[in-house]
Amino acid sequence: MEPLEILTIPDERLKQASEDVTRFDAELREFVQRLELTRQHGPGAVGIAAPQVGHFRRIAIVDCSVTRKPAPNHGNLVLINPEITHWEGYEVGREGCLSVPDYTGNVIRATHIRLKARDVQGEEHEYEMEGYEARAAQHEIDHLDGILFIDRVVSRRTDLFKRKVYR
Repeated sequence: MEPLEILTIPDERLKQASEDVTRFDAELREFVQRLELTRQHGPGAVGIAAPQVGHFRRIAIVDCSVTRKPAPNHGNLVLINPEITHWEGYEVGREGCLSVPDYTGNVIRATHIRLKARDVQGEEHEYEMEGYEARAAQHEIDHLDGILFIDRVVSRRTDLFKRKVYR
């Protein structure tokens, strides 16, 4: 199985909002496997969303379990039709993205979130997230709405940085 091709800026499709998943079948499970393989091939990628590979359904994967960030996390999560139901606090943090390979940027995100999402079988789950995992989930959910982190930086002049090395 080969990784999927990642769309990168300035591809206008990255601005497209995604539709809810309504069928939880073998085709969905196969796509999620390929999406996860693609995430694993991305340098340092803790998340990926279906629109990044040209599939405009509300599917994202977040896995902060192997990062250097010490905050608690839920491991590898497949989030289908995710919805943030509560958020609190805010913090500025540096973000990067597979679809924006040449830049990182400072983005304001909620520090604690509660979200609900379905898994590949269609079962609904609720998650409480904080810190880095909450940031990663918000970043991936933004992709589902056609929003990139560069759309959220306060100033492209002071908060967007040319990436030195992409690992």
